[in-house]
Amino acid sequence: MTEQHLEPQDPAALAGADSVAHWTERYGHALMDTFGAPQRVLVRGEGPYVWDADGFRYLDLLGGIAVNSLGHAHPTLTAAISAQLGTLGHISNFFASPTQIALAERLLAVADAPEGSRVFLTNSGTEANEAAFKMARRNSEGPGGARRTRVLALEGAFHGRSMGALALTSKAAYREPFEPLPGGVEFLPFGDTAALEAAFADGRGDTVAAVFLEPIQGEAGVLPLPPGYLVRARELTEAHGALLILDEVQTGMGRTGAWLAHQHPHLGGGIRPDVVTLAKGLGGGFPVGAVLAYGERAATLLGRGQHGTTFGGNPVASAAALATIGVIERDGLLAHVTDLGAWWRGAIAALGHPLVAEVRGEGLLIAVQLTAPVAAEVASRALGEGFVVNPCTPSTIRLAPPFVLTREQAATFTDFLAALPHDLGVTA
Repeated sequence: MTEQHLEPQDPAALAGADSVAHWTERYGHALMDTFGAPQRVLVRGEGPYVWDADGFRYLDLLGGIAVNSLGHAHPTLTAAISAQLGTLGHISNFFASPTQIALAERLLAVADAPEGSRVFLTNSGTEANEAAFKMARRNSEGPGGARRTRVLALEGAFHGRSMGALALTSKAAYREPFEPLPGGVEFLPFGDTAALEAAFADGRGDTVAAVFLEPIQGEAGVLPLPPGYLVRARELTEAHGALLILDEVQTGMGRTGAWLAHQHPHLGGGIRPDVVTLAKGLGGGFPVGAVLAYGERAATLLGRGQHGTTFGGNPVASAAALATIGVIERDGLLAHVTDLGAWWRGAIAALGHPLVAEVRGEGLLIAVQLTAPVAAEVASRALGEGFVVNPCTPSTIRLAPPFVLTREQAATFTDFLAALPHDLGVTA
């Protein structure tokens, strides 16, 4: 048995009352079948590792889908959550808490937002995108009496599964069971600057309320927008009064080695968006999201009574986010993410494995592009060897591990890839 997982002491435990099999059976009788059967039932974690109910250990290279930026059971994060919950838990949005206010201030600071900017706190990325969609609807007054009714998004986009966020998500399999969805959304080819320009041409630019973009599309296979695309999107939206809304739910809060992915010059080119949405890694594993509105115009689109949330910005979630930001700063994790990600991508590419076509990404959001549609098979083999990864497309493995991952730990997965059969996926 490799270092990646540990054998249970008692083989009979594999079928016992606390086994993965037992819990999986109970899962099937108690939870809706929206996710399918769980791959494992996990019972604890520490750092970049998790353990299942049978005692096997796994190196978590998915981090709860880019959520557990500090790993599992980080002492500073757990202490902050415990201390806050022991003092003040939930208070409703009729009141404010120091942690809520401090978090909003910290987010505006790391985003380098100008005077007049404001934050709306949510519970998830979907909710953040839902609020941003409503902000786009409020940006309806065009010049000369024109109405801004069009919202532009990209093919391959994933912005969430609530009705508004789903309307911005391009995948037909997600959309079609729930149509009709909120209207007015048009999907443009990914990274096609000419198509973007055409959507604003022929006098139609003043009818665009917003452009929704992910600087790096995660669900589609970790696809960065080409250099210059965000700059051109900023030029067109500014010229026509449309909002530039960046979904940084997956890429934000240090995942790419910068606080926000668009802050990388080669991705954002120095642009300043109107709205940024955040979640996932913001709370280090505790549910929390945010909408950042840059400048007074964007910050005043939603007035009193026009949006709300019961749990958003609660003291515990805010304390978790503050602690997460604090640890990232204290431990120099932005630099670590940058350095480790660059080294790891290079190490995987240097394998020269015939199954690996490309390695791309930014920081610790990485895609291993395969030469055959065998990502599910690779992910299954990885799980059997003690690695949690994600086959986000039929031919793409996504890696989004905790920021506390070490080079030595990352190298064990590189070794796993090196040992994959060269003919995997080749039919006789």
